[in-house]
Amino acid sequence: MTLRMYGFWRSIASFRLRVALNLKGLAFEEESVDILHGSQFTAVYDAVNPAHAVPSLVEEDGHVLFQSLALLEYLEETHPEPPLLPTDPRERAYARALALATVADAHPLVVPRVRRYLATTFGADEKAVNAWARHWVGEGMGAYERLLSRRPPSPFALGATPGIADICIAGHALSAELFAMDTEPYPAFRALSERCFALPAFSSARMAPEH
Repeated sequence: MTLRMYGFWRSIASFRLRVALNLKGLAFEEESVDILHGSQFTAVYDAVNPAHAVPSLVEEDGHVLFQSLALLEYLEETHPEPPLLPTDPRERAYARALALATVADAHPLVVPRVRRYLATTFGADEKAVNAWARHWVGEGMGAYERLLSRRPPSPFALGATPGIADICIAGHALSAELFAMDTEPYPAFRALSERCFALPAFSSARMAPEH
């Protein structure tokens, strides 16, 4: 029995988990949870993850884990090779800080439930909701550009191989793509993202739209 992942093709958090599983060489099967049409609230998925979010990961013994960054850290602890975090404590803290710049600061503000709340509670139209999302994605790209300019990737964020920071930065690039944003003003961010997507572990994690 392989790992079972519950995710959605447009979910940036699901993308993060796919990349980590790919980098670790772990086989998994993915079951779609359409978060745009409310599938996360069904009784079937509630039994898997009562937080009603993706991704979730079910292990061979039925144990369920959720929250993308917690999942990445768990995979690192249970399958340490190849490493996604450096060994030095300061470097590990820096890697986590880079990851959290999107996972904690930017991405939570643009997820479907937030955009839906803006529309239903405050009457924001599609143009206003997209402007909101583009603002926060832009803030994230700006933060990454400053950080990556002061400490240039070599060739990845923390050295020769991609890790947790790169996974999250690449995911933020997908957010920019989703909202049709220009990444030209952020050359360091753009170059690192392109370097990541040149790798099969990243490119194959970009799932096509479901029909």
